[in-house]
Amino acid sequence: MSGKRRFYKEVSVTGDRGIALDGRPLRTPRKAALAVPTPALAVAIAEEWRGQGDTLDLHAMALTKLANTAIDRVSAERPGILAEMVDYAGSDLVCYRADRPPDLVARQEAAWNPILAWALRELDAPFAAAKGIMHRKQAEEALRAVATALSGMSDFEIAALHNIMNLTGSALIAMMLAGRAITPEEAWAAAHVDEDYQIAHWGWDEEAAERRAARLVEFRACCRFLELCR
Repeated sequence: MSGKRRFYKEVSVTGDRGIALDGRPLRTPRKAALAVPTPALAVAIAEEWRGQGDTLDLHAMALTKLANTAIDRVSAERPGILAEMVDYAGSDLVCYRADRPPDLVARQEAAWNPILAWALRELDAPFAAAKGIMHRKQAEEALRAVATALSGMSDFEIAALHNIMNLTGSALIAMMLAGRAITPEEAWAAAHVDEDYQIAHWGWDEEAAERRAARLVEFRACCRFLELCR
């Protein structure tokens, strides 16, 4: 839809928490009604459409894209998506640690040990950290605990968490965010311990900085969506 001329004047929120364009219900790419869990999310999506110019830019409508994903993709492919997230947790970023230099080891421990402690305390999921990058199989009870926690989340929450997981490299960071046990700023910092260590020693790479800035914009939109859909 990006590049298409704006075809509507009025945007409104309907009684079923849907969005209407000139009185016509907005639909997803697969033609399902775009109805969301909360009035706050419906209002925010309506604002995205209201704020468009003469030419539509769907890429600038992050909340709409996430709602479409929840309705069209997560609802249809939920078991596979949840299984992917559990597998991701099985090789989670925060479980793989450096053995040197000491200051990087200390940074990882300070940022990531509280995440493993949270998983054990709140999910009853005993994840173990390992030195190096060789895969370490996590306890089945840890993976079952993640699966159980994810199963209780809505399609809309899963849509946001799946994106956050891919943006941070960590299913556990995403789940901690969902549990409001970490702020978005803390989560983003935890996901970039290694990268920030390299930047501190070697400086920024311009292209990498641009990619990170773009990912941060997407991450913040996902965090906002997660809060609005509750």
